[in-house]
Amino acid sequence: MSDFLRGFGAVLRSGWRASPRRLLALAGLNLLEYLSWPLAPLALKYVTDAVVERDVQTATVAAAFLPVLALLNQVAGHIANVLWVEVSDLNLAQVNSELGELSQGSSGLEHHERPDFADRIELLRTAGNPLYMSVRTAVESIARALQLVVTIVMLALLQPVLLLLLLFAVPPLATTRWAFRRFMAAVWGDLARSRRATHLLDLAIRADAAKEIRVFGLEEELRTRLRDSRDDLRRRRFRAETIGVAVMSAGQLVFALGYVVGLLFVVRGAIDGDHSAGDVVLAFALAAQTNQLVYEIVGTTMFLQRGAEAMRRLTWLRVLVRELYPSGRADAPVPAALQQGIRFESVGFRYPGTGIEVLRDVDLDLPAGSTVALVGENGAGKTTLVKLLCGFYTPTSGRIAVDGTDLARLPVEQWRERIAAGFQDFVRFELVARESVGVGDLAAIDEPEAVLDALERADGRELVERMPSGLETHLGKSYADGAELSGGQWQKIALARAMMRTRPLLLILDEPTSALDAHAEHVLFERYAESARAVARATGGIAVFVSHRFSTVRMADRIVVVDGGRIVEQGSHDELVALGGIYAELFALQAAAYG
Repeated sequence: MSDFLRGFGAVLRSGWRASPRRLLALAGLNLLEYLSWPLAPLALKYVTDAVVERDVQTATVAAAFLPVLALLNQVAGHIANVLWVEVSDLNLAQVNSELGELSQGSSGLEHHERPDFADRIELLRTAGNPLYMSVRTAVESIARALQLVVTIVMLALLQPVLLLLLLFAVPPLATTRWAFRRFMAAVWGDLARSRRATHLLDLAIRADAAKEIRVFGLEEELRTRLRDSRDDLRRRRFRAETIGVAVMSAGQLVFALGYVVGLLFVVRGAIDGDHSAGDVVLAFALAAQTNQLVYEIVGTTMFLQRGAEAMRRLTWLRVLVRELYPSGRADAPVPAALQQGIRFESVGFRYPGTGIEVLRDVDLDLPAGSTVALVGENGAGKTTLVKLLCGFYTPTSGRIAVDGTDLARLPVEQWRERIAAGFQDFVRFELVARESVGVGDLAAIDEPEAVLDALERADGRELVERMPSGLETHLGKSYADGAELSGGQWQKIALARAMMRTRPLLLILDEPTSALDAHAEHVLFERYAESARAVARATGGIAVFVSHRFSTVRMADRIVVVDGGRIVEQGSHDELVALGGIYAELFALQAAAYG
């Protein structure tokens, strides 16, 4: 119960943050709407008694109240329905915005490595209607509960034994909670299957997957797996829901029995002369309302529990992100320019949730103004070094020092403002070309010359100038007038994005040219090296790049060979070839392949 109450409170707080004035107005309208219901049977009682006693005046006044109450109920309900749409939209937009913030707005990437984070994100993504309706359901539940209390009190004043209806209302509410817990256990146990089904659906509709699906004849296999996956999910949840409905029906039956027994007491009282005909009408009308009200409360409780459960998961995400990325550690300024450089001091690292050391005892100097190439086989730890430099993760052991100051002490947002980076798994921002490049430096996104200069350095200016609307051309198939680009062209856009910042302290290219041929990559890295030299003169900035092509790697001032999470060799191209180690072996293999 405490979990439900915490979730219930979270739903109300979410609605308050979305729009406090609307929420208060809606609460008032709901109270007006629901509390008008028990007053109608009371007016009907007076009409009945007045008719029996031939009291025209009382009958007329009491009867006049009935349409007034009906009108009040309908007007309040209609206004509330209009406002509920606004509140629900605002609340869902707020929750989705916070999901995006928790997922992408935090300083690191550790939460993305955790299956429990993915499970809760999946649960919130699929919460849909319960999450949308959660605030409305919560406020209506309070109004319905007050209506139930008023109705039961009126019944108790009429016949005290009817107060027992409150006890008979407990079984349906208790069975509803049990059914919900069973249903959520099924949902929680199926999250991995749900993610798999979502992935299969994503494959079935993605344009970039279409070629391989057709070439390998996977259409029928994909449809079969998707159908089987969805059928399995549906069967498992149907079983949980069927058992839940059966148990809930038993709870409803208990209340119905109490309801019938209570009415028999009132009828017997009327026969004995203890109650008037109006009392019987009042009892039957209120009892009918109570029966309907309990049925509605049971239904909304089930619905509300799903919304409250979703909000509890959202609260869990907040706590996780807050614990993973505590504030207050950053107490040192980011230098305007590098004087010494960046140093790895006995750095070790394990990805969250694993016991495998990806990096071990890494000691590495990156002098200010230098150009450094990271070389090694796949899985050696090169990209992990880059992620640590970007502040995506904190070393498990050791530290990274920037001009002697621990990187963990620098405000991560300010540090990243001084980084220019291009990654192999770059994002295809389907915006206009100017924006797709300009997001690399938001301050200059509306400056065409700055964007064109970045494109020039990425060897992509001609690509954009050939587009129908130049920089204002939409990229991708999401738009009717969008320009679809090849993989290599998208890479040039991503590289231009990495060139937008002109005074970074750290330039990073992590295999961003895999879709380019060797000549195009060589030309691009020559331009990159020229930019790196300009940055080195201006800010002492360090250029770090990862590449498997040695014609590119040899342009670096220093080459660092990574193997098994350790730095095993360092030096210039000539020095490492002369050493006859791993680098020399890899260089000889590639030279033979091209020879």
